[in-house]
Amino acid sequence: MSDAVAAPSLTPPVAAPAPVLEAVGVTKRYRGGDGEFLHVLTGVDLVLPAGEMVAVVGASGAGKSTFLHVLGALERPDAGEVRLMGESTRGASEESLAALRNRTVGFVFQFHHLLKEFSALENVMMPLRIAGAETAVARARAEELLERVGLAARRHHRPAELSGGEQQRAAVARALAGRPPLLLADEPSGNLDHHNAERLHDLLVQLTRDLGVGVIVVTHNHALAARAHRVLHLEDGQLRAASASGGPG
Repeated sequence: MSDAVAAPSLTPPVAAPAPVLEAVGVTKRYRGGDGEFLHVLTGVDLVLPAGEMVAVVGASGAGKSTFLHVLGALERPDAGEVRLMGESTRGASEESLAALRNRTVGFVFQFHHLLKEFSALENVMMPLRIAGAETAVARARAEELLERVGLAARRHHRPAELSGGEQQRAAVARALAGRPPLLLADEPSGNLDHHNAERLHDLLVQLTRDLGVGVIVVTHNHALAARAHRVLHLEDGQLRAASASGGPG
């Protein structure tokens, strides 16, 4: 008899919670070296409710990372509007935009970007300490998250002492430190081997389900995309439904 445990999967939310993110008519373009404009996004619409994971797929260079940066208020769209928890980013000052981003969005990138001179615990505490949280509060939250991502026993290790998969799970914990309602992940398992990638995918599924965060993940990994509620394909500046998975049964 096999001891294999079925991987957790996502089922569509029963009710439609209020959206954590709305993109309406988002357009983004860049001027190329020949002086012509390259249209990366053209009138893109997207609504993401709490507790839903959306995978965005597409060819390299299609603008997936740019799309994520616009959604997370790291870049401004040339036209259209992005709303985070109902608050528009349009016309916001850089200071107010940074404040909105810091309280509503957690980011996970392909490279973990952990600070090498600090332990995993200190790295996860860092966003809270910067936001003004007391040390004891930040430590308690960081320890809670590190336990959730399976790193409680490794909390005092520095990044160089962690495996690639552990580094990325620590980065996920750090992204969630401030309890953001939205998590944006750009190729989060792109540098991991199959085993560690699968473990990270399990974690993202569990966090979406258990914490009720909205998740948008840009990925080339078909296994991860198949576990999302929706798969959207970005091509020629347009976002189209690629499939409706609802996660595997």
